[in-house]
Amino acid sequence: MNINEASKKSGLNPKMIRYYEKRGIMPKAKRSTNGYRVYFTEDIQTLRFIKRARSLDFSLSEIKKLVYLLHNKVRSSRDVKSLVLKHITEINFKIKAYKSLKKDLSQLAESCLGNDNSQCAILDKLSSS
Repeated sequence: MNINEASKKSGLNPKMIRYYEKRGIMPKAKRSTNGYRVYFTEDIQTLRFIKRARSLDFSLSEIKKLVYLLHNKVRSSRDVKSLVLKHITEINFKIKAYKSLKKDLSQLAESCLGNDNSQCAILDKLSSS
């Protein structure tokens, strides 16, 4: 199938498919005699895998490792689990950072009267060191 068909079946647009190939995340597609990319069922499965991994907020480098492990039949599940646990640790760090950010923003919002007056405590606080 061509890249447009692969796009429809995988849920990724052609530009993203080419990008993943260029970055080495997706194995390079075979080429037809006229030079067009040709995709097979296994390629669609890999593209869907990449899409799902992106939806779980894995980085491109993590996805590249996961795709390698997916296609490596002598892989160790320990390696896959280790990568996922590391990702969970990073997410927990981001959650803490966002909670702190939310608290700071909430305090800023509470300091502003939010009326028709031009005086705004939020702008004042953001302007001060």
